[in-house]
Amino acid sequence: MLKVGLTGGIGCGKSTVSRLFANFGVPIIDADEISHRLVARHQPALQEITQTFGAEMLYPNGELNRAALKTLIFTNSTAKTQLEQILHPRIFQEISHQLHAFTADYCIVSIPLLFETHAEKWVNRILVVDCDAETQLERVKQRDNLTTERIQAIITTQVCAAFRKSHAHDILDNSKNNLTLAEQVKKLHNFYLSLSHF
Repeated sequence: MLKVGLTGGIGCGKSTVSRLFANFGVPIIDADEISHRLVARHQPALQEITQTFGAEMLYPNGELNRAALKTLIFTNSTAKTQLEQILHPRIFQEISHQLHAFTADYCIVSIPLLFETHAEKWVNRILVVDCDAETQLERVKQRDNLTTERIQAIITTQVCAAFRKSHAHDILDNSKNNLTLAEQVKKLHNFYLSLSHF
């Protein structure tokens, strides 16, 4: 099975691209979704996060206070590393488990921090979704209600767009409308199907 790693900067449209591929019946593995499940109430990863960073990372009902955790890791590089050590091995273990369960011609493995976590070894091909910086900023502002400064801080923790594009096998431009993106995805879908049969 051909494994296509999907990545891109915050706000570039990875989730939209995943949905478009899913419309063709392509299996999707989403590292963000896995991460969210890992930190659900009573999960071992959440318990380890609480032990590491304190009970203030939880709401009174026992759920993760994502805002508090995000604030901590974007202002404390040591805490960011500690969180990655808790989550990343578990995320990749689950990715491996799902990959072994699929029998499709190809699948999409969406890993926002693909390059930052050196996850290239997990995939056969890398697809980068990209858009211009202004569009990226506006999308994240509308979606997450973050300040420009916070968004820029997040962007600086990721590899730059030029690095992603120079290391990609395929690039999707998501600076325009969804119809244009859908057309690009359809072409890639047919291309990946042909590759999977070699």
